[in-house]
Amino acid sequence: MLARIPSASVIGIDGYLLTVEVDVRHGMPAIIVVGLPDTAVKESKDRVESAIRNSGYYMPTDHITINYAPGDVKKEGPAFDLPTALGLLAASGQLQSDLLDKYAVVGELALDGALRPVRGCLAAAMAVRQAGLKGFIVPAANANEAGVVAGLDVISVGSLAEVMGFLSGQLQLDPIHVKLEDIFEDSRTYDVDFAEVRGQEAAKRALTVAAAGGHNVLMVGPPGSGKTLLSRRLPSILPPLGLEESLETTRIYSSVGLLKPGQSILATRPFRSPHHTVSHGGLVGGGSVPTPGEVSLAHNGVLFLDELPEFDKKTLEVLRQPLEDGVVTITRVQGSLAFPAAITLIAALNPCPCGYYGDPRHECRCTPRQIQAYMGRISGPLLDRIDIHIEVPAVAYRDLRSDQSGAASADLRKQVISARDHQRTRFAADRTNARMSPREVRKFCKLDEPGESLLKQASQELGLSARAHDKILRLARTIADLEAAPDIQLHHLSEAVQYRRLDRNMFA
Repeated sequence: MLARIPSASVIGIDGYLLTVEVDVRHGMPAIIVVGLPDTAVKESKDRVESAIRNSGYYMPTDHITINYAPGDVKKEGPAFDLPTALGLLAASGQLQSDLLDKYAVVGELALDGALRPVRGCLAAAMAVRQAGLKGFIVPAANANEAGVVAGLDVISVGSLAEVMGFLSGQLQLDPIHVKLEDIFEDSRTYDVDFAEVRGQEAAKRALTVAAAGGHNVLMVGPPGSGKTLLSRRLPSILPPLGLEESLETTRIYSSVGLLKPGQSILATRPFRSPHHTVSHGGLVGGGSVPTPGEVSLAHNGVLFLDELPEFDKKTLEVLRQPLEDGVVTITRVQGSLAFPAAITLIAALNPCPCGYYGDPRHECRCTPRQIQAYMGRISGPLLDRIDIHIEVPAVAYRDLRSDQSGAASADLRKQVISARDHQRTRFAADRTNARMSPREVRKFCKLDEPGESLLKQASQELGLSARAHDKILRLARTIADLEAAPDIQLHHLSEAVQYRRLDRNMFA
């Protein structure tokens, strides 16, 4: 007897519908698994057999063929345990239901028949809805995640026996629906605030400019000057995460299993800080069936790279494409996958190997050759893609002990949102100045005569590339937007030029 059970899975971060076909017929006892299964899928027959027996049903002892269709797509993970078990029970006559073709099913089975969560449920639920099925049966730990998809009946179950009861009509289970508005209101707060940072007003100003225009930042300073402290607070001044942005970011986290049990959606902008030993694949994604890396996990948020020269140089070079295009493209024999990577990059480094070059309170023990070799680990093309270069000096004692706090994140966020509103009007889309094309730079970043003279002088003194020239103009446009100025004025351009001076001073 043949049974077909709809299921769903993910490729990269995109969901797709598949069918688990189970054929049970008289013959030599055997279980044949086909359909490009990986090791975890092949091993599912042992988990499924134990779960069926321990749930009070019997395991067929005939010739069994299990096919995961379509057969040209690699199947990974234990998410097909539950549909496989249901297929065996239906093909052996133990389950009769009119709902089998109306609900897709996913879930990992424990040996006692309990259900464990699986990754990628949000993207899978979107695929199920797109396919026109009535509902989606998922483990209880994934119910809130899948429940954010409107127009789909998400059924939360805890065991194989519960699924059997629901499909056979003996157990009534109500669909799970998540109220996104309530979750957003309850979860959009940050645990950190810029008011907690003492001193470093120049760095706070630079980060405000970065947040307003979507610019990348490089911070250079001695150990303990507050580079990490500042970076961790940048998400708190970015505009609140929108619903579409949240769903896209949540889909990425769901595909790699990083959502917490019971979590439905990400309501705050992500902050990722990988260690400098991260691999090429860990940073941008990879694998035989590619999965997202840290760059995509920081999508719509902040990627913080501390101790930048300590990262492998070849690993850093792969950041060029996402910094330019906002997307990571990974090509394999089977095809190419594109992962979103619209990030704000914050990179931090010490000015030398010992960390105290230029610090008046500590003596630097590094030779000029050591400093040059240390800074030489960062390539010019990568540096060129970072808009703002700032020095973060050690904090003075009077600032550390001061009772006065700086601007709070809420106040800085208002400035950022106002500047973003100007950009949204300018581009008639939700874009930032950092993404302006060369044609748009010429259109929206016009200078008066004093501004032209200053930019010419800066280009000659700093040896700016064409990319750096455009980045200064984009920065000046953002600074003007923070003041709601219709045109770029001389002091806007002057501040923008100051954010490129490390190009010459530190890396020449």
